[in-house]
Amino acid sequence: MRRPGTLALAMACALIAVGCGGGGGGSTATSPTPTTGGGTGATANVTIAITGQGGHLAFNPNPATVAAGQTVVFKNNDVTTHHVMLDDGSGQTADIAPGATSAPMTIGTNKSYHCTIHPEMVGGFNGAQVDPPAGCSGAYCFGGG
Repeated sequence: MRRPGTLALAMACALIAVGCGGGGGGSTATSPTPTTGGGTGATANVTIAITGQGGHLAFNPNPATVAAGQTVVFKNNDVTTHHVMLDDGSGQTADIAPGATSAPMTIGTNKSYHCTIHPEMVGGFNGAQVDPPAGCSGAYCFGGG
């Protein structure tokens, strides 16, 4: 007599656990998704494409217009990894693999940036034009202008 009651109790507990567990798993899996976008929703990101061309043409747009409060992301459309650093030292991306996009960054009052892997790749913000280093001989020097 004790066996059927124990079995019924075990089955009821199992049904309750399955019913409760199914709904909770779905909501926790979706909560990290919005944070990967990087934006707060207050202002739009400015996307700068890494084109794999030389000098000024290595980034598009260049110079980029970035309003106060906006963030910048770099989208790597090249076939090699890049790493962008703000010239005033206030920020940098992680390595950006081909096809990847960097995390958003705020530029503050910074006016220029470059690729630390390819220093001849240069860019500017809000009207600032930057020239590749003097005596540039790297793969990304050519085609600038």
